[in-house]
Amino acid sequence: MSPLAQVFAVAAALMHVLFFVMESIVFSQPQVWKRFGLKSQADADIVKPMALNQGFYNLFLALGVLVGIALVHTGAVAPGVTAVVFGCACMLLAAVVLVSSNRRFFKASLMQGTLPFLALALITAHLRA
Repeated sequence: MSPLAQVFAVAAALMHVLFFVMESIVFSQPQVWKRFGLKSQADADIVKPMALNQGFYNLFLALGVLVGIALVHTGAVAPGVTAVVFGCACMLLAAVVLVSSNRRFFKASLMQGTLPFLALALITAHLRA
């Protein structure tokens, strides 16, 4: 796996750790839930259990990618690349689902999907070389 692919994969993972923090730790703060398009604290309180779950989902994807990178660096290249590809593919597909569900999430889906897409593109190019 190329160093640049690793950089994009780690950046994607770190972004998903940030999503975890926003969705699972600080979601109750108005400046956070407003970023998700919610209009009131009452709405945020209703959505909070779902956001908690989604945040942990994002954390687990991030951990999978980071473990994959660690495996690559310890010599377990095939399992490491497999973990990175799986995690990044899930991140990218989630971005596609996000924009498919509502076009107003286009910018958010670009933010969520660009880094894993770049990592996957570079991994694929490296494997074909």
